[in-house]
Amino acid sequence: MTEQLTVVLTKAGRTKIRYPATRVADDGDRISVRAPWAAPGVRDFGFVRFEPGDVFVEHFWRTRWYAVKEVRTGDGVLKGWYCDVTRPVHIQSGEILVEDLDLDLWVSADGTTVLRLDEDEFAESGLATSDPEAASQAVRALDALEELARSGSGLASLLR
Repeated sequence: MTEQLTVVLTKAGRTKIRYPATRVADDGDRISVRAPWAAPGVRDFGFVRFEPGDVFVEHFWRTRWYAVKEVRTGDGVLKGWYCDVTRPVHIQSGEILVEDLDLDLWVSADGTTVLRLDEDEFAESGLATSDPEAASQAVRALDALEELARSGSGLASLLR
């Protein structure tokens, strides 16, 4: 039996988006869910387009400061991985509670494009002043994801 959950993504204390997802695995630390593209319409980043029909397999950790989202077209073609730097997630009452810390990483399906994103938003967020330890954890998480993405094993090794 598949379990339906709701992913609740917050940023700076406000709910950014809520969307339904289906649990596909949970090993006690990493929980993985499948969800369709949840935002209305198309979001074109220039390096990738997220659009209706896309399917995300999202991996959240209870002990790590990031989430990794494998992005595929509706017919299964891998677009790449979108990584969010977040606080470790909490799961309660059927909800996966995710706090976005602004930093992101995009890795193309072939691994040739690795982009650090939103570092300006992170700097402007004031997290380094309000919660220096969290800011330090966030930067370390982004660095670790980038290092893994650029290594021979890539992000796929993280998700095995």
